[in-house]
Amino acid sequence: MVLAVGMMAAVLTGCSGGGKYVGYLFAYFEGGRGGEALRFAVSEDAVNWHALNQDQPIIPSADISESGGIRDPHIIKGGDGWYYIVATDMNTEKNGWGSNPGIVMMRSKDLLEWEHSYLNLSKTYPAHFGDAHWVWAPQSIWDAKARKQMVYFTLRRENDQGLVTYYAYANKDFTGFENEPQVLFDAKYGSIDNDIIFFDGKYHLFYKGNTKDDRGREFENGIQQAVSETLTGGYVEDFIYLDAYAKSRTGVEGSSIFPLNDGSGFVLMYDVYGEGRYEYQTSKDLYNFTTEPQSFTKDFNPRHGSVISLTAAELKRVQEHWGHVLP
Repeated sequence: MVLAVGMMAAVLTGCSGGGKYVGYLFAYFEGGRGGEALRFAVSEDAVNWHALNQDQPIIPSADISESGGIRDPHIIKGGDGWYYIVATDMNTEKNGWGSNPGIVMMRSKDLLEWEHSYLNLSKTYPAHFGDAHWVWAPQSIWDAKARKQMVYFTLRRENDQGLVTYYAYANKDFTGFENEPQVLFDAKYGSIDNDIIFFDGKYHLFYKGNTKDDRGREFENGIQQAVSETLTGGYVEDFIYLDAYAKSRTGVEGSSIFPLNDGSGFVLMYDVYGEGRYEYQTSKDLYNFTTEPQSFTKDFNPRHGSVISLTAAELKRVQEHWGHVLP
């Protein structure tokens, strides 16, 4: 399958070790028993994917989380040469869908060995976040001006159905936050599974949104975006649904956006969770997306995950370590 979405100006280059990007790494978790753990897959074309480590976790969830499970892993390369992962600290097999007030924080210099810690928002900041019920789908982004990593996540409080996005800068060791989290984005009807990408002078925040009637009843949901010229606030909603399923009864969540290595555009992928599919649409400007969803070829069954680009050296390293060689 070909990702034909027009041409952008430049081929991306690696920010860790230099060199042109030639492949991709997909960080994900899976549903079902034992699925709430960090897994990796690789691809050379962002369409045909192969699981590393025989689709087994690259690190046991019990070693890195308070709950014994992780969901929604987000991976990114920082401008400081580190790779960062944040994830929801959540174990539905053990605890169900009740209170989940924590996140997992990890970093690595080589994608192989990972430092890890976890942060329970209600325990760490009891004065203002003691009522944290859900701290879900954390992500991080490198703030080039501040020269540090910013973490953001969806918060739902006890006895409050609102879904508000908060942010905080990580400390130097990526083991916690520098300060108490602040509001980043408060969508009219709430947002979850937020994903920020910087392009053409603006920050584009993609999220799972919804629309409600005058009685507060949701009648439509799907992937939307808000745009700002500033990373830490000022995001403006356009209330436009981008995914192909917004007008149907098929639900999607866990959207993630990433650039193609050849500079030809972007992939917006999402979890068609009710039907066990993972699909994508493409864009060259982050506003206009293809209207027909396409499917990945893969030997695993991902849930909400994320993708980064890899240089030849990085791609070789993870394949040699976890035992898969691309054809």
